[in-house]
Amino acid sequence: MMGYYILIGAIALVSWLVSSRLKSKFKHYSKVHLQNGMSGAEIAEKMLADHGIRDVKVVSTPGMLSDHYNPKNKTVNLSEGVYSQRNAAAAAVAAHECGHAVQHAQAYEWLTMRSKLVPVVSVTSGMSTWVVFGGLMLGAAAGVGFGYWVAVAGLIMMGMATLFSFITLPVEYDASNRALAWLKNKNMLTPSEYKGSEDALKWAARTYLVAAIGSLATLVYWGLQVFGGRD
Repeated sequence: MMGYYILIGAIALVSWLVSSRLKSKFKHYSKVHLQNGMSGAEIAEKMLADHGIRDVKVVSTPGMLSDHYNPKNKTVNLSEGVYSQRNAAAAAVAAHECGHAVQHAQAYEWLTMRSKLVPVVSVTSGMSTWVVFGGLMLGAAAGVGFGYWVAVAGLIMMGMATLFSFITLPVEYDASNRALAWLKNKNMLTPSEYKGSEDALKWAARTYLVAAIGSLATLVYWGLQVFGGRD
């Protein structure tokens, strides 16, 4: 038990460090202005056009690091700090989100799998811990019974969220690889600008890795609470 709390504490610390490092990197590379003078929105539109994608719109969305691709309405949503800015960080984010649009257009299997899980995870992820806890309170530790199966149902919900976290990893890494390949092949950035974009995306990817590990650790902990209490 103590070992688990140490592990969770370590994961939380690493997550905070990675998140802080990511914000620091983006702040730093936001000061590296592009010689081509293109904004994040212009870079996104060019990457989409170069891949023959004509049915995806690039729009501005409020917030910081709120950038995302929406496959339902086919929009690349860029935060205010990316949409109109002309720096290495904006270029990296804009190209990365377009990487997801390219994945969608090419039916990238990992993105397809993740998209199928979204409706399920959006409903179950917020309640899974409460379902497991409720099952334990109903007497899961006493053996097979109603409470036990409620807890198992909660674990299945939690397992879906963990699976989603790990499926997200190849989706995010692949989007970054597509973005960087395009930026390099089309000579969109100078060598120093490209290095900054690559570094920023590397740290962004690490946040997803830490989140996946944390999700797995939580699943294992609650699994031990449910199955470890049985005779």
